[in-house]
Amino acid sequence: MDKKQIETIGNNHIASSIKTPMIPSAFDKTDEEKITNIQHHFKKIMEELGLDLSDDSLSGTPYRFAKMYVKELFYGLNPKNKPKLTVFDNKYGYKKMLIEQNITIDSTCEHHFLPITGHAHIAYIPKSKVIGLSKINRLVDYFAHRPQVQERLSLQILKELQNTLDTQDVIIMLVAKHLCVSSRGIKDKESFTTTIEYGGCFEKDAKRNEFLKLINN
Repeated sequence: MDKKQIETIGNNHIASSIKTPMIPSAFDKTDEEKITNIQHHFKKIMEELGLDLSDDSLSGTPYRFAKMYVKELFYGLNPKNKPKLTVFDNKYGYKKMLIEQNITIDSTCEHHFLPITGHAHIAYIPKSKVIGLSKINRLVDYFAHRPQVQERLSLQILKELQNTLDTQDVIIMLVAKHLCVSSRGIKDKESFTTTIEYGGCFEKDAKRNEFLKLINN
């Protein structure tokens, strides 16, 4: 793939699958081994940029960077870190819309490894199961903490909630700013991106519009 193709793919926000692209050996190494290797390579990047790593302020940066990548920014790559989604029987028979709004999105663009920040708004219509509210936030955080495109993130959250709640009646809206747009390329500081995914009863205009009206209010 030549440089022009690489730039085109990144700028056009292409995603190939709902699954995050991973190699089969992704978890053969321990976190500590990954940190050591990333530390070594990021040190080389800093040196290529002409930075003096003997300076007190920079000397520990390769390790801090590597630890941040493995333990914090991309902890969501490892399925062992997936939150346990506790569900309960819908004993009280609640059948109306339940909305969790303004869930923080703190993610990273997989094309430029720059931040994606914003909020998620999620609703579902309970059937036999309901989920602990904080589990929705934890699920968003888990899928966000990996290299992402916003379209895939929307679908990953949607499918996981549909499977967990055993219902298709789920809707997801993500509204986010992408630093790959605001700090490079066009450098548009004001624009943001909205994605929406849904199933079940939210395929109907009336139910979807009810959700959008509540969100806008």
